[in-house]
Parts: sequence; structure tokens; C-alpha cells
Amino acid sequence: MKPFLSAITGITPILAGGLATALALGTASVALAQSSGKTVVTFAASHFAEVGRGDRLKAWVEKFNQSQPDIEVKPVTIPFSSFATTIFTQMGGNGGPDVIRFDLPEFYAAVAAKSVLPIDDIVKDGAHNFTAADQYMKVEGKRYGFAFDTANYAMVYNAALLPNGTPPKTFEEFVKLGKEATKDGNYGFAFRATMAERGGVWYDLTNFVYGFGGRWSKPDGTPTFNSPEVVAGVAAYKTVYDAGMIPKGTDAATYRRMFWEGKVAMEIDNGGVATILTSQGKAHPIAAAPSPFPHKEQGMILAPVTINANTKVKDAAGKFLQWALQPQQQQELQTLLGAANVATTVERTPEELQAMPWLKVYDAQTPNSVPALPQGLETKAPEIQQIIVQQLLKVLQGGVAPQTAMDEAQRLITARVLAQK
Repeated sequence: MKPFLSAITGITPILAGGLATALALGTASVALAQSSGKTVVTFAASHFAEVGRGDRLKAWVEKFNQSQPDIEVKPVTIPFSSFATTIFTQMGGNGGPDVIRFDLPEFYAAVAAKSVLPIDDIVKDGAHNFTAADQYMKVEGKRYGFAFDTANYAMVYNAALLPNGTPPKTFEEFVKLGKEATKDGNYGFAFRATMAERGGVWYDLTNFVYGFGGRWSKPDGTPTFNSPEVVAGVAAYKTVYDAGMIPKGTDAATYRRMFWEGKVAMEIDNGGVATILTSQGKAHPIAAAPSPFPHKEQGMILAPVTINANTKVKDAAGKFLQWALQPQQQQELQTLLGAANVATTVERTPEELQAMPWLKVYDAQTPNSVPALPQGLETKAPEIQQIIVQQLLKVLQGGVAPQTAMDEAQRLITARVLAQK
């Protein structure tokens, strides 16, 4: 069996019942391929389990099926909560879907385990107008996928809660406006600051770190967790935490609801969340602006699509991926995904911009978006996140100086994580 990589991906072992379910799904896909008159390609994406968008994505796939006399792509529906566990279990048993849309941490784990195929022979460099995110689709010079969807980060705001209705352009102005907006049960800003939401805290903190010019590591994996720029981002996070402008202790679900109820003035979040805020909070329309930091760089949620190394239908899977990259398919995919971008540069339709004018701000961020994972250390991200968030909470709640905390983070990560073979 191939390595399951539970330590790398943060996936915990599953019970026998769950294992049986995962293996049954893999067996079913094999049987489906054998019983069909066409070559069947199974395609797994957590999007298929989403209400509304899942059906639209299935209809998009069906357009490919209607255009092909000999190939049929079958969507595999697995909820997000169990997606990674199920897929890695299947692949560990030499099975699994032929085409897989991974989140970025699982993508890098699958590449490290040789569980996905290089696709340089399928997707040629220069053949498509890829966005800047494509640079992260190669490992050691080989392409293992392309971006199925990406979500940028920017600042969304409720103009009615801000003085003069205008967003801040500098960090100092941001803190000032946030304090002024905090009154009458309302708050100027919201972010996560509890270990219970460690993953979310990591993304929120990464936006501050990148916004102050920092990176978690150098491209070759050299750790920079205590660099002056990273420390500046942590210090800025502490400044906001101490400013009395956030609802301390609330989780993301709570403060996002507060936002669409008109009780939070500003939030830095990804385009997918902005779509939710728009649909849920029609009484409190949102606007968007670049995050109010000295540097334009912000985090990115990047989800690649790949081909399972266990596939028996690589050529057919490759034809589907080539079809997906054609301009018309990319346009339709971006529209059905909402605020996300796709692999190639696609102009928004007038209808999209009329319904969601804030999309312009998110799309303009694409060249400045950087994955939140530490570069060169992607497969060690869960352990690194644990240490960083622990040290951040000491800064926020324990009075530890940002430099002291990040020096300790650098020491612990070097000794505990990077020393592992």
C-alpha cells in the first residue's frame, strides 16, 4: 500500500466502518468503469456535495460527456469533512477516483507520496494563459496539476458602519476607523484568535504577515518564522487584538453572521466568504477594498486538480483536463464557482459585475496572492501551524513579546519538525 501520510496531512486514522465505506466507493468506481460501454473517468471534488453549486458543477461535467462519444466522466460526491480521509484511504488501497480536486496541503502530500501523476505530457507550458497561481503547480520541475479554483483575500466592509463610508488605506487608519466603529453593540473588525480554530487563525495571521512583507520560509524551505517582517505581522495582529475593536472569543461562523447582520464593519476574508456575506446580508450590502497593509501580498486558497497515480484511464482523464482548460469551459466554470478564479485568466461577465461589483477588487488581487503554506515545507504545515498558533496566543493572551515568541517558534520548528527525517 502507498503511504497514507496521516502525519503529513493532519488526517487521523478512521474507524473500520469508515474504511469500509471508502474502499467500497473505490470498488464501485471500478465496477462502473467495467460495466459501461464507454471509458469511464471518475472525478472527485468536494464541490459536488455542496447545495446549488454541486448541481451546477455536475451539469458542467455533463457538457463534456455530451461532446464525447467514447468517454464519460462520473462525479464522485464526498463531503468536505471526510473528503481527504476517504481519498487517501482509497489511494492507499491502490484505488480511488481517476481525477481529484485537492486542497493545496493534500495536493503536496499526494505529490510527496507519489500518489498523483505528473501531467506535463497533458498540459503544455505556454499553451494556456494561466494565472499567477500556476507557478505553484510544479514540484521539482514537474507539473502535477493545475488550479481548478483559487480564492483571493481582500477586505470586505459595511460602508454604513464606517465614518464617511470609506475604507482605510493604511494600517494606522484601519485601527483608527476600527475603534471608531466599535460602539452601540457593533465592532470595527473581526478575526480568529483561539486554538479551537487553529487553521483559521493561521490564514488570518498569514494575511497580516504577508501584508507586512513577511514569508514563513524561503523558497528552498529555509525557515524565517522570526524574521523582522514576520514579527511585524504578529505585532500588528496584537495591536488589533488589544485595540478593543474585535468581538474576542467568537468563532468565524459567529462573526460572519454578525457581519451580514450589520454588526461588524470590516473583515479580511476570501472571495468565497464574500459571496456568502452578499447572499445572506442583502439588507447590509458589502463593498471590498485591498487589505490595509504596507504590502499588497495576501494569502490564497488554491485547489489543484490532479490525476490519481492508480488510474487505468490516464488518456481519457487527460482529455477531460484538456477540455476543462479551453476558454469556454473556463468561463463557465468561473461563473458557476462564484467569486473564485480558475486556472486561466477569465474576464468577468457584465452580469457578474453588476450583481457583485466587489469582484473587481478580489480579481485584481490575483497577481499578489501567495499560498498560506510555508514554501518548501508544505508537507510539514500542520505541525508548523500548531507551533505558530501556540506562540501567537502567548503574545495575545500571555503578554509575551512578538520577537520572543517567534524566536521560540523558530527554535521549536527547527528542533521538532525540520529535524524529522
